[in-house]
Amino acid sequence: MGTDRRQDGRGRAVGVTALLGCGIVLLSACGSMPVTGDVKAVDASQPGDSQVQVYAVAPRDNATPNEVVDGFLESMTSDDPGFRTTRKYLTKKAAGTWRPSAFTTVLSKAPNRSDRPVHDGDRSSTELSYPLTGEKVATVDAQSAYQPVAPTQFNRTLHLVRQNGPDGKEWRIDLVPDGLLLGQSDFKRLYRSVNKYYFATGRTAGQSTLVADPVYVRNRTDPVTGMDTVTQTVRSLIEGPTNWLRPVVDTRFPTSTALRKGVTALAPDDRSVLKVPLNKRADNVGQRSCRMMASQVLYTVRDLTSARVEQVELQRSDSSPLCVLGADQAEEFAPDGSSGGPDSQYFVDAKGHVQCIPGSTRGSGDPEPVTGPFGDGPVRMSAVGVARDEQLAAAVSQNNESLYVSSIVSEGELPAPAVTSSGKNLKDRLSAPSWDGRGDLWVADRDPENSRLLRLAGGAGKPSEVTVPSLDGARLEALRLSADGVRIALLLTKDGHTTLKIGRIERQGPASKQEVSVVELRQAAPQLADVTAMSWSGRSRLVVVGKEQGGVQQVRYVQADGSAPASGVLPGVNQVSAVAAADDEQLPLMADTEGDGIVKLSPGDNWQTVLKEGSSLVYPG
Repeated sequence: MGTDRRQDGRGRAVGVTALLGCGIVLLSACGSMPVTGDVKAVDASQPGDSQVQVYAVAPRDNATPNEVVDGFLESMTSDDPGFRTTRKYLTKKAAGTWRPSAFTTVLSKAPNRSDRPVHDGDRSSTELSYPLTGEKVATVDAQSAYQPVAPTQFNRTLHLVRQNGPDGKEWRIDLVPDGLLLGQSDFKRLYRSVNKYYFATGRTAGQSTLVADPVYVRNRTDPVTGMDTVTQTVRSLIEGPTNWLRPVVDTRFPTSTALRKGVTALAPDDRSVLKVPLNKRADNVGQRSCRMMASQVLYTVRDLTSARVEQVELQRSDSSPLCVLGADQAEEFAPDGSSGGPDSQYFVDAKGHVQCIPGSTRGSGDPEPVTGPFGDGPVRMSAVGVARDEQLAAAVSQNNESLYVSSIVSEGELPAPAVTSSGKNLKDRLSAPSWDGRGDLWVADRDPENSRLLRLAGGAGKPSEVTVPSLDGARLEALRLSADGVRIALLLTKDGHTTLKIGRIERQGPASKQEVSVVELRQAAPQLADVTAMSWSGRSRLVVVGKEQGGVQQVRYVQADGSAPASGVLPGVNQVSAVAAADDEQLPLMADTEGDGIVKLSPGDNWQTVLKEGSSLVYPG
């Protein structure tokens, strides 16, 4: 943030010093300089570098109004404990009422302040207003949930007064909106995305499945609570799911459960055990519920520490063990696809038959036709979707008119179509099918005269229509179901642009007469003007193919909440028409291309051709 203003010539150089391997940056828009070490201009918002630690500097004596505004804005990008130094730019009353943790506004760049403040009438010598402008791209609410928005003009005003200070008159901010105001680079430096885990509702006994709920927590120590990253994350987990996910998930933590008062640091011990002290609300929890609570903690924190957490011990308010759960015992609660899911790949060959590349973790399997009518049947297929247990598959005929469902582990005749479209053109008929983690099959009929989203419970029986009340006139082009079965990714076309949105799947009523709807669609790749292909890639991440406004095609990762990881852009590949990723993020990413056939991208490698002929390559799901 400070760096952007420095480029406009309004800021000052800052001092950088290294201590124990961590960069420490002193911000000062008011001329206060370190007295030792080299002084040089730096980027105070180095994107993605969580080792850079920024400290605020208090306003100097006789600071000008410009310096007070710049110092306050730069101080918000710091690691200032309790924002104590940041509050020194405010009047005593404003410092006591300002709530920096209320929410965070994220701008594409640091906010621009006017060089010319607005004088307030006859009191211009003692009161000033500074308009702040920028391009708003997202907010992070009090639940730490990231909410992207289409880039919009942002306007905010800081009001200053000239008051009596210890050494005479001084300018201070007396009217300041709650929350933090950060440019994207500062936001990425100060915060990190983490997944909390909750149980999907509506599952039958023995089918408890954890669902990822992404939030953003502070890197290192949160200035307001003094908690380290792990403690912030566990506290957020215990407080419950974000509002968007809440209707379809549940937590095993009793209402009002919290960390024991005063807990600010959690870390695994030398035996890789993470001990989590809870308050009295959890003292009498039963062992089954406690183990489920511990599994939520284990999957939430396992990627947060350099030392892997192998065991979680939940403690009562008196520090006695409530229950202990090891990583191996937590497998029964594992998020779908998180513990060695299927790694076979399926595709449609040049003859319209479905083939399988078995056990393709290293890409060494040889393709072979699947068993049953899809492997050598009379109907040529154009797209395939395989159930996650790899017992059934669904395939769309070459003319996109009919959807068939058949076993791929036993022989048999091709059954009658499960769904038929009456669309007049190829692109106005059926989409590629997708299976959710509950074993249900989904497909879209894109017929303009009868557009509908359909679900076949268990992949069989009569298809039921799924309502999508928030399409707002957009045309449904493609769909992919998450492994947890509570989210769906949709490609929607409107006004000549195709965008990616994520919807929440809500189910009501008994399984035999269940009413299903997709609600609260939200942008998942707002930075892309057009998205041509997508696939889930792990628990809360997608891989997408698309273009920015006026840009060229790119393949990149996006989070399910619409945020973009710093390392999201992948190596370029030509003319991608489809993409496939597995629930296991370590398996290769696959893509259909027009020139190179089917290609794969393994972690840490470059794109390599797998098959010169074939299309519609998919992982189960």
